[in-house]
Amino acid sequence: MTTTSDAVRPPGRLVGFEAARSRHGGRADHMAAMLQEGDPLADAVIAELDVLGVEGRRALSQGLAGGLASLDSPPPAVAALLRRLEAVPGWVDKEMLTEGDRVSLLVPPRWTTLAFAGGSLSHTYSSPGIARLLVHTGQLEKMAPRRLVETAVWKANVILPGGLVCGAPGYVQTAQVRLLHARVRASALRHGWDTARWGVPINQTDVARTWLDFTLVPFGFLAAAGFVLDEEEQRSLYRYWHYVGHLLGLDESFFLPVGDHADAAALLKLVDSTVEPPDDNSRALTAALFDATAAALAKAPGSTLTETGACDLLDALARSHHGDERADALGIPRSPVTDVLPFLAAANAQARRYQTLPEAAAQERAANIRQFRALAGSLPDHTAYQKHATPPSSDQTNTPWRQP
Repeated sequence: MTTTSDAVRPPGRLVGFEAARSRHGGRADHMAAMLQEGDPLADAVIAELDVLGVEGRRALSQGLAGGLASLDSPPPAVAALLRRLEAVPGWVDKEMLTEGDRVSLLVPPRWTTLAFAGGSLSHTYSSPGIARLLVHTGQLEKMAPRRLVETAVWKANVILPGGLVCGAPGYVQTAQVRLLHARVRASALRHGWDTARWGVPINQTDVARTWLDFTLVPFGFLAAAGFVLDEEEQRSLYRYWHYVGHLLGLDESFFLPVGDHADAAALLKLVDSTVEPPDDNSRALTAALFDATAAALAKAPGSTLTETGACDLLDALARSHHGDERADALGIPRSPVTDVLPFLAAANAQARRYQTLPEAAAQERAANIRQFRALAGSLPDHTAYQKHATPPSSDQTNTPWRQP
């Protein structure tokens, strides 16, 4: 394990680090060191694509869909990444991959959307180091709705039955997200990113925090809304997402020790204890996200919510999840529907009790799978993570990140 004693100096973004070291010892050192670690395999692919151009992108696409064996003469970096992706670790339950994320598939898509926006992404944005990178990737008003939908499409493909089998949409798109991270990392470094202050862009620690934003954080949000996981469901959730972490290029030392919410909460507490408070970038991202989410919920098929009603509900749930201090720091307003939340939680808790019956759970999963499949194929064109790997031509002025 790398420690701060034999690595570069921890980035200036860390706050309260000595207190974290006194509480967590070597785990804090490891977390700090990983702020300076990217993803060498993915970074090498991006560098290779910049040299090979369209032919390299074509080989990558074919290899992700058909496997390394489908390529006659694969580029070296592409081959190395594919070889790692296709080497399924021994700790992976292949039957589980066939069934999909059975825990997440019990949550109706509308509640998944609320938890994703009000819990996951708003928590991601609360880190100034992450928010700074995201704000400068494009215009918030235009990017927020697209980012919301693209990430929802990716997650839907990830959790669906068979989604992470080699060549399946969730597997391919997770690898593409990993490469998008590498593309943004390369662009930010090329445009003057301050690594001494912020660490490497999209570093291992930030990816670990994001991994928690798809596991612990949304289900912490959902627990307050009546969706409480028992111990076996927690173990199933993390076993499944261990493999997602592997495909994303996250170091195993972050996720393999996490077997339930208690383990995940300990890791999140360590990481968050050294993160600066939300800044203006965090608030701008959160405001754009909540506006986009309210609009999407109001327009969803069968929705009975107005855009104002959806916004009020999201604000109330998010404040309940984050607490008033963090919600104020993120610019989340107080909501007139806060008093209704206990009744919503009671109704969802009753539905969860009904789902302890195998037949009821199967029916709920089947209904949600139909909706997630529709969502997974809802985009009319390619996502950012599908398009990003083609190197920019000389007449392109936009980049994945620009120095403010």
